[in-house]
Amino acid sequence: MDITILDYIVFFLFVGGVALFGCSFYYRSRKGAAAFTAAEGSLPTWVVGMSIFATFVSSISFLGLPGDAYKGNWNPFVFSLSIPIATWLAAKVFIPLYRNVNSVSAYHYLELRFGYWARCYAAICYLLTQLARVGSILLLLALPLHTMFGWDVATIIICTGIATLAYTLLGGIAAVVWTDAIQGIILIVGAVVCALLLTFTMPEGPGQLFEIASAHGKFSLGSFGASLTEPTFWVVFIYGLFVNMQNYGIDQNYVQRYMTTRSTAEAVKSTLFGGLLYIPVSLVFVYIGTALFSYYTAQPDLLPAGTPADQVFPWFIVHGLPTGLTGLVIASLFSAGMSTVATSINSSATIVLTDFAKRLSKRDLSEKGSMRVLYATSFVVGALGIVMGLMMMSIDGVLDAWWKLSSIFSGGMLGLFLLGVVCRNVRRAHAVVAVILGLLTIAWMSLSPLINEGSPFYRFHSPLHTYLTIVFGTTVIFLVGFLLTALTRKKANS
Repeated sequence: MDITILDYIVFFLFVGGVALFGCSFYYRSRKGAAAFTAAEGSLPTWVVGMSIFATFVSSISFLGLPGDAYKGNWNPFVFSLSIPIATWLAAKVFIPLYRNVNSVSAYHYLELRFGYWARCYAAICYLLTQLARVGSILLLLALPLHTMFGWDVATIIICTGIATLAYTLLGGIAAVVWTDAIQGIILIVGAVVCALLLTFTMPEGPGQLFEIASAHGKFSLGSFGASLTEPTFWVVFIYGLFVNMQNYGIDQNYVQRYMTTRSTAEAVKSTLFGGLLYIPVSLVFVYIGTALFSYYTAQPDLLPAGTPADQVFPWFIVHGLPTGLTGLVIASLFSAGMSTVATSINSSATIVLTDFAKRLSKRDLSEKGSMRVLYATSFVVGALGIVMGLMMMSIDGVLDAWWKLSSIFSGGMLGLFLLGVVCRNVRRAHAVVAVILGLLTIAWMSLSPLINEGSPFYRFHSPLHTYLTIVFGTTVIFLVGFLLTALTRKKANS
């Protein structure tokens, strides 16, 4: 079954409706910078929670998790199992900290602890990462839509970027959060519908799905061995713990949402709701991948030979779903990408205003001046994101290289935050030394695997799995800063 007129209608009604709904918040957002960046702390708990969930999910998750599970097993789901620990830490430590500091910027706290250099470093790294994120999400969203609709990739990138930029620019954070909530609901509905259809359309019933999957080890969570060179259960779990601590603890996308609620208690409830909701939803995603494997193993004639694992789910969406549902699921895929792009645009504009424009201005910015900065920055970030997406189409390796470089610089932020929270008397010089050593560790683990085996420098390559890069980088920064502080205190006492 191919895409029909009804599918097109469902898809365009959803995309157009979301964009118009987001634009309807224009009159609320134009009240001032506080309304544009934090909605004046007036958003409902469940809406913020759904927004946190939608921020976590992207089009990469929507297609990547089923693709990974189809090709392998449920090892990627282990990442989600670390979320309860990360959200608990956010609820107990980070959310009260940010609410007490009362700044919409996640990096204001770093200046209080270490000076403006730390705040500036973290803010620049964040902005570079978000540019990469917007461009890559637009491209990775366009590729499956090109496969399903046959539309030009560049046209999809430009139109998606403009539509998302429009409601983000006009509606501010309120538009982003409310549209996130709607998009999150549609995404869940679409995923559940696919899972149910796959389960109950097996030729010999649901039992056949589980028999085929079990026979091929598809429900395995990975090896429980102690190896650090492959994605074992423990490597993925520890990696997930550090990444999720970074997400829920220091990522501007999340911290900004903590400030949109009415109180600290509501911020905590929103975070726990949004974070924990991702666990069953990610389980549905990996189940879809496993179900697709069983579905096409039982009916191999329905799938073209040689179809890549990450293209199996898009093929099923177009050719395996009933009319109308195809449009709904494509809309849910599209919603995941739009949500991520809108979040990055608004949070980047907020960082430019709070960490640079206001901080470096010799006089206080007026509300009109602040709004001009927010509008201009939102437009520039959105436009640059579109350009990045278009560039990534034609230059091989740009995406991988950009992500490696951004991970090197942004990897030091979590360690610096933890050092500031745990150690109360860290000298700025010690923090700088710790960050430099941590970045060198991250650079070694990220770039040394690129050394060819025949090179004389191959003996210096990292044997560790790349998932452990953030783990070791963060640990080095924290331990170096902690030990230097302890040694200084010991000398002072003696």
